[in-house]
Amino acid sequence: MRSQNALIQHQASPVSSPITGLGTPDLTALPLVQLQAMQQAGLEILTCYRVLQKSGMNIVGEVLRDSLNKGETFYEFNHYPNDDVYDRESHAQYYYHAHRGEVGEHGHFHCFLRPKGMPSGVSPISYPATDPWPQGDEALSHLVAIAMDSYGYPTGLFTTNRWVTAEAWYPTEQVIQMLDRFVIDHAFPSWPVNRWISAMFVLFRPHIEALLNQRDKTVWAWVAAHPGEDVFEDRKLDITSQMMISVEDTLLTVEQAITTNRV
Repeated sequence: MRSQNALIQHQASPVSSPITGLGTPDLTALPLVQLQAMQQAGLEILTCYRVLQKSGMNIVGEVLRDSLNKGETFYEFNHYPNDDVYDRESHAQYYYHAHRGEVGEHGHFHCFLRPKGMPSGVSPISYPATDPWPQGDEALSHLVAIAMDSYGYPTGLFTTNRWVTAEAWYPTEQVIQMLDRFVIDHAFPSWPVNRWISAMFVLFRPHIEALLNQRDKTVWAWVAAHPGEDVFEDRKLDITSQMMISVEDTLLTVEQAITTNRV
């Protein structure tokens, strides 16, 4: 039950990208070992919800808790927590903020991996950028964003253009290699939130892969349609792929696929 009061609403900027959403990927052909890992991740997510609900809390409320307890106003574009969440062992990083005008969205988590946590041999693409890309340990990669509703639950996943997150641009196949490395294994700002967001990468791994593949298709189609422009700085292109999600529905589909796989 989502019995918590809705989080405070806010004014949001309109989304400009004309990007249609993707459908849910077919999970039935996945290996049994992956389906079982996804099942465990789904159960972990539900456990995080359960322990937070017992205190009248939710995922977003936990991230905003310190600010709300101080009586601070929730400002669009501000990062929550202020200095982001960073795991010094995995080099995974995330923050929560709000600014989109999507119906039903309160805000979203942006999830990254920094170079020290990346697989060996990866590197940003060669591109004549009109605005310098970050270098060295700042050349992070945006993996995916998780949209949240006003009750603090996930409703969608999406990817963004480079200018949105000030990242370096790695090709899809390299970003997919990074997904397993997104783990936040500490208790700041909240142990259940960090366990939840880490598990989201396992449960929705096929979905994120589909989004990343569409991300690059969208970008290069935009290049073909806008010759001579720097696609990665084009403010008319912000969202490069998006997909509606449901934890409960995905977990049910995974469990059905496990049953079928065992027959």
